Amino acid sequence: MLCVNTAFTSFLPRKSICFFSSKSTTPISCTLQGTVAEPKSTAAGEPLLLNAVRGIDVERPPVWLMRQAGRYMKSYQTICEKYPSFRERSENVDLVVEISLQPWHVFKPDGVILFSDILTPLSGMNIPFDIVKGKGPVIFDPIHTAAQVDQVREFIPEESVPYVGEALTILRKEVDNKAAVLGFVGAPFTLASYVVEGGSSKNFSKIKRLAFSESKILHSLLQKFTTSMARYIQYQADNGAQAVQIFDSWATELSPVDFEEFSLPYLKQIIDTVKKSHPNLPLILYASGSGGLLERLALTGVDVVSLDWTVDMADGRRRLGPNIAVQGNVDPGVLFGSKEFITDRINDTVRKAGRGKHILNLGHGIKVGTPEENVAHFFEVAKSIRY
Repeated sequence: MLCVNTAFTSFLPRKSICFFSSKSTTPISCTLQGTVAEPKSTAAGEPLLLNAVRGIDVERPPVWLMRQAGRYMKSYQTICEKYPSFRERSENVDLVVEISLQPWHVFKPDGVILFSDILTPLSGMNIPFDIVKGKGPVIFDPIHTAAQVDQVREFIPEESVPYVGEALTILRKEVDNKAAVLGFVGAPFTLASYVVEGGSSKNFSKIKRLAFSESKILHSLLQKFTTSMARYIQYQADNGAQAVQIFDSWATELSPVDFEEFSLPYLKQIIDTVKKSHPNLPLILYASGSGGLLERLALTGVDVVSLDWTVDMADGRRRLGPNIAVQGNVDPGVLFGSKEFITDRINDTVRKAGRGKHILNLGHGIKVGTPEENVAHFFEVAKSIRY
């Protein structure tokens, strides 16, 4: 079993990460890391996660987990029994705050993400939907024509989702800068995939048919989502979000050339727009299965690229370069393993990521049925690491 002993690291080079046996003060391994830009001096008072993203010197990688508030937690299951509708849970200020804070109270992650859904803005855009237990998202009137796109309204979050702003404001007060409060949005192509397909899809034939036979219709829809999501990020930041993650979950269903037409320019537009109004807001981009697109993800201008577990962390670092922070990327399935196995995988990921500009996370959301005690162990090990 590997663990980190912090008492004997002062003599080591500043950019070494050392892992120790629990029975010895002699390092098992020390890795010199030279792929990350030289750390800046520590900024007092800011959450660890923000300092790490900005390249400021930190003592360890910050850690949070995608879907850390969710069905694996008994406390969340109790709320679900009382409030079975996902939309009710995610659109009620008190419930949103309570659920968002559940992992904070138990694990003290370095990031507290808003409990919500990427489809939450759809109702405010005149796209009726629901999230049905056992089935997932359901779009009641899938969009296939120019006339339907014309009926889609640009999103005004202050009017449509005031509970999001209220919840973020409360979360900032509750967390009190001991962790970063995170917001999130869906990327234009991913949102378009849901509304064109009518929900989740396995082969994405409907949106690809639209893209390759009537691309003007899809581009019009993508532009509406782009304008709306830029505004939504700004709204979240204005109400307390200290970083925002953009989920482009389905962009990796596109070939690289099609990604460059139907996703990349819209992501760049969102990021350029937000950076003009909120230049210091860290933006994180996650796309599952993105190994073939990493260099293109970097072209969006995001501050952090979140890697899924199919990408070797060291390779991801090399391909993205020293100026972009990385997030990830432990396989969520690892949390079903033994504590020793979980520890080894955490240490391997941190070693490969190198010192600084790394947010430790999973390569995808926590899976349903994950043992809560293993999540606790993940956080315990992660927070014991020292550069």
